[in-house]
Amino acid sequence: MRYLPLTPQDRRDMLAAIGVPDVAALFADAPEVVLHAPPMELPPHQGEMEVEREITALAARNQSAGDGPFFCGAGAYRHHVPASVDHIIQRSEFLTSYTPYQPEIAQGTLQVLFEFQSQVATLTGMEVANASMYDGSTACAEAVLMAARITGRSKVIVSGNLHPHYAETIRTLAEPAGLKVRRSASLLDDTRVAAYSVDAESACVVMQNPNVLGQVYDLTETAETVHKAGALLVVVVTEAVSLGLLKSPGEMGADIVAVEGQSLGNGLNFGGPYVGLFATREQYVRQMPGRLCGETVDADGRRGFVLTLSAREQHIRRQKATSNICTSAGLCALAFSIHLSLLGETGLRRLAAINHQKAMRLKSMVEMIPGVTVMTSRFFNEIAVHLPWNADEVVEHLAEQGILAGVPFSRLDPSAGLDNLLLLAATETNTDADIDHMAAAMADILDRKDQAA
Repeated sequence: MRYLPLTPQDRRDMLAAIGVPDVAALFADAPEVVLHAPPMELPPHQGEMEVEREITALAARNQSAGDGPFFCGAGAYRHHVPASVDHIIQRSEFLTSYTPYQPEIAQGTLQVLFEFQSQVATLTGMEVANASMYDGSTACAEAVLMAARITGRSKVIVSGNLHPHYAETIRTLAEPAGLKVRRSASLLDDTRVAAYSVDAESACVVMQNPNVLGQVYDLTETAETVHKAGALLVVVVTEAVSLGLLKSPGEMGADIVAVEGQSLGNGLNFGGPYVGLFATREQYVRQMPGRLCGETVDADGRRGFVLTLSAREQHIRRQKATSNICTSAGLCALAFSIHLSLLGETGLRRLAAINHQKAMRLKSMVEMIPGVTVMTSRFFNEIAVHLPWNADEVVEHLAEQGILAGVPFSRLDPSAGLDNLLLLAATETNTDADIDHMAAAMADILDRKDQAA
């Protein structure tokens, strides 16, 4: 067949080469319920207009982040993105350009990436940054693999208060590579627990700041403890705006920094696409995944840009590649860079300060509700609260009133047994009226639950 060039013998030869008896064996790790699920019950085919009406009606049943008070965070944050960002990234020279396979021809693309790298290095307090990655979680997992290459060690220590989805991404990429992932048992562990677990077999310790509960730490002492054991400190940041107010990971002694950059220039977008920021020390640059753009001069002495480092298997021999990341999320990185350029240093610091002020008001209003305990003491724009009732049920009741009141922790980690724990985030998009309305509605729901009990 024209589009299926493999013959049955070709398929048999390929299966024999990889050592499996048939194609079904390639799906052995897939859950039985997925492999043998009954066919989906879909309506008969319809015309384009009819399908559009049906899909539009289904979409109208959702409540989006902009439809009312919104306090969800947990790794994805609603921030205001200026209209100018969207306008600029839709210019044809940006929108249609992609990976520069003949890099020096695409000087505009290379300059954008160079400026982006410079911004990321400044934000994180590190010496070098790459030309972006898929998102924060995969950047985190790549940081772990990089640490293992640098140290030649096989154990990874993961803080108990790292975002559960990031921890699972680490396991997905690290364990098949032969690394042993050890995660602290308690979500409420402070920074010392993970750091003191490091030993001579440990490649790195992975810490999040602010952590998944919103708690902010100074990791300077943690870095010293980790370095004394010959390991590296990987610092994860899921809220990029926090870098405008907090001490940078580089100042605290981080060796590798992985950041989710969605907060700047990129909307929530139903969970993606996002953009991963990745930075490290100059001494480790050759083990860094992705690409690195550099500045130089041409034969006539004019300023120019070059692709200085290509560590992807698309560019070099597979066995020498440090990563199989196959895109730089270039358009999302451009949006990040444009938004940050529009803000400037003063604007970013002001935006970060506003976020913290909103979170302070949120905390003060929520902790006045009878039975509610705020678990987070030092925070940026997110707090964890313990409710007297199931957090998921409370959130559903508030959603019926048009309020998206945070993320129940049980949705991030159902096995943790923390059904009453709720994560609440406030950004510059929340008005004081939004915060007061949410707190009053939550107090009313909890009071009615108490009376019904």
